[in-house]
Amino acid sequence: MTTELEYEEKRDPAVSTLAYFGKELKLCRDGARMSQQELAEEVPCHHTLINKIETAVRIPSLHIAQTCDRVFDTGGTFERMWPIVIKYAFPSWFRPFVDLEEQASVIRNFELVVVPGLLQTEEYARAILSTGRLENLEDVVAARMQRQHILHRIHRPRLWVIMEEACLRRPVGGRDVMYRQIQHLIRASDEPRTVIQVVPCKVAVHAGIAGPFSLLSFEDKSPDVLYSDGFPQGHIRALSEDVAIAGWAYDLLRADALSTAESVELMDKIAKELYA
Repeated sequence: MTTELEYEEKRDPAVSTLAYFGKELKLCRDGARMSQQELAEEVPCHHTLINKIETAVRIPSLHIAQTCDRVFDTGGTFERMWPIVIKYAFPSWFRPFVDLEEQASVIRNFELVVVPGLLQTEEYARAILSTGRLENLEDVVAARMQRQHILHRIHRPRLWVIMEEACLRRPVGGRDVMYRQIQHLIRASDEPRTVIQVVPCKVAVHAGIAGPFSLLSFEDKSPDVLYSDGFPQGHIRALSEDVAIAGWAYDLLRADALSTAESVELMDKIAKELYA
């Protein structure tokens, strides 16, 4: 839930990139002597959406940012702001982790129930996120997809993912969505800097049974950071004792998991079973 202070900060251009985007948009629109309705027709969208973006109530889509650049001839300014602005789709407690994730050189992730966000397809992510009946569902989906840009950089982080077999057998979004998600995981495992391992169902108890978590490591030798998922929110921990316990748990999970080749074989088997 957004606190009153967070709400005010969100609308302050000196603090919030979202508010700064809205302020710049209004300045450009006023300078061009264009009404909100006229800009809305260029998008196209309802004019109230333009008003909500200018007042930092709604998050602009990438298409709207690109449209603003085209209409006001700003040389890509709004599009360059968008990757930062879209982070406001995340709850305030999660944004620091996203910032750390972008700086990490190594990401180790364990999941119990669902495919990790960095490896989700858009349709799988939408199916997962729609269960929360979010008013800003498309914003949150776009934000989750934007997180994945770190895997497409030239100097991308190394990603090590371990997940329970249950993550692959839960038919999120239906058979077709799950099939394409598993195929996406198989393709991702071909990338030399991505490792995917599956803990088979026959391993009834393991070191990650308490819940999903991520460990981030950094090239500049900054201390590792632990993120543990939870309800209603996750937590970032930097205490060396907590990080060490999580690191040992991850090593034990790697020992219990199938090899990378065996994991791909299992994923392929499960995908074929969807159409058996």
